[in-house]
Amino acid sequence: MRHRNAGFKLGRNTSHRRAMLRNLVTSIILMDRVETTITKCKATRPIVEKMITLGKRGTVHARRQALSYMMTPESVDRLFNVVAPRYASRPGGYCRITRLGARKGDAAEMAFIELLGAEHELNEKAQKRADAREKKREEMQKQMEEQNPGEAPDPNAEP
Repeated sequence: MRHRNAGFKLGRNTSHRRAMLRNLVTSIILMDRVETTITKCKATRPIVEKMITLGKRGTVHARRQALSYMMTPESVDRLFNVVAPRYASRPGGYCRITRLGARKGDAAEMAFIELLGAEHELNEKAQKRADAREKKREEMQKQMEEQNPGEAPDPNAEP
């Protein structure tokens, strides 16, 4: 029986589990969304929410506490300058876990853990990636035409 045994062990020893959770929290703060297993999401959510609460406090002591847990100074700066002001009027519940289904290799249940209100930034990132992909495709098309000038043009290309 697991009476009075709270928390998730995640099949790791204490130091490995702590390092993994620290890395996950740092990644969530930096990237707003991370894909991982549902159990890791559930273990990470309370820690992320505590970090955001520290960011909302905004004191030097809170910044030092966040620095002692998170892996990079850039993530702490982002927490205090970008993420925490986003939730200034919100009393809690800063994360969302969205289930994705089973992973192909081992059938582990996968999920996104993301910060609420980050959709705008995530959409901008996706748009930049799509623009870069389109630009690269056009460059490749131009390069192919220069190498093979005698061939017929691509029928899928727009006039």
